[in-house]
Amino acid sequence: MYSFEPSEEQRMLVDAVKRYAANDLRPAMRDADEEAHLPEDLIEKGWELGILQASIPEEYGGFGEHSAVTSVLAAEEMAWGDLAAAFAVMTPGLYALPLLLVGSEEQKQNLIPPVIEAEWKPYTAALIEWKFDFDANDLQTVAEEDGDAYVISGEKVYVPFAEGYEGMIVYAKLDGKTQGFIIPKDA
Repeated sequence: MYSFEPSEEQRMLVDAVKRYAANDLRPAMRDADEEAHLPEDLIEKGWELGILQASIPEEYGGFGEHSAVTSVLAAEEMAWGDLAAAFAVMTPGLYALPLLLVGSEEQKQNLIPPVIEAEWKPYTAALIEWKFDFDANDLQTVAEEDGDAYVISGEKVYVPFAEGYEGMIVYAKLDGKTQGFIIPKDA
């Protein structure tokens, strides 16, 4: 039977995130809201906690193994400090975790390590579409093969750090199925 009692490592991570949320995020977020700008040093300090890195196996540059429980425990504590900041810190997971879960071995070896380096970088994903009853299984964005490449047509909304991204996964329908397309930095 699976235990939902946090392990010692999980408790240590949660305690570190709790301190970050209380001592760094909460005091800074009113000014961040007023200025409509999240300070990069706050994102960087949250990144240094290693939440995503703890979900990536060592063979791909991380220092843990994928655990939804660990991620949820950390995200909950960080969101207590500020939801927008928590999302910003954890946004690279929108790119790295799908690669970890369904990417080819070559993609995992080549694309995950740059995401989880010591410095936070804007890796992201584009899934949500502008439609009130959005359904990820009924995307309006479509991809069509064009020789050795794909042409993606459609509109996405709420793509964090879309401007200046390092890497992005865009989700689109291909042959009736939702697929993720890796979009490099300068595409």
